[in-house]
Amino acid sequence: MLRPVKRLGQNFLRDPNTCRRIVAALPGDGPIVEIGPGTGALTGMLMGTDPCMTAIEVDERAVSLLRQELPGLHVRHEDVLKTDWAALASERGAPLHVIGNLPYYITTPILFSLLDAPRGSVRWAVVMMQKEVARRIVAEAGNKVYGILSVILQKLTRPELLFDVSRNVFHPKPDVTSSVVRFSFDVPELEVDPSFFRTVVRTAFNQRRKTLRNSLSGLSRVVPEEFAGLRAEALSPDDFVTLTRYLAG
Repeated sequence: MLRPVKRLGQNFLRDPNTCRRIVAALPGDGPIVEIGPGTGALTGMLMGTDPCMTAIEVDERAVSLLRQELPGLHVRHEDVLKTDWAALASERGAPLHVIGNLPYYITTPILFSLLDAPRGSVRWAVVMMQKEVARRIVAEAGNKVYGILSVILQKLTRPELLFDVSRNVFHPKPDVTSSVVRFSFDVPELEVDPSFFRTVVRTAFNQRRKTLRNSLSGLSRVVPEEFAGLRAEALSPDDFVTLTRYLAG
């Protein structure tokens, strides 16, 4: 049995019923990649769907354990933030279906690494994360937790909050409740430059108490009148696309 390492954000999932619910949420018609399999609570079940699946694990102890207990598993000993998703999809010959119990401290960087992958590299992601982050991702405009994650992930993916997971099914127990979110990456291509879109969203929310006329003054001297007197949290993801198109000139 592996001893969890705090600096790696390890909280091992122990409940088979929860594992089955997570696995069942992932569409089963594509190549599977698991992020941070740890002791393999999900992995054995996933291999029933995709015997050629790949697991990405940074902990050398877990890599050795998985190779010993699941000899048919393709384990990559690497930092997931350095994973080349496009190359992996090319190896498997189809867009990836990603799944994982994400370490809380790098949840957002992992999600953005998937977003940054070339279009068509990833089709689905079913991931467990801190409940607070999940609520932010699916929040609607006007909600107090609506922000950068909400706008970018709702426009570049289609997120769906599936269910919460009690802290009692982990070892060690985390301090917070977790949630499972499913993302579809099969969405229409953004009508504006994705990089500039993110810049506009981040700039607007980084000064969220200011009106857009003031918060975006560093990007443009002129903000459309329909948005100029509003704050960032009042705009829907589609509104941000409209605003970005205008600012891009």
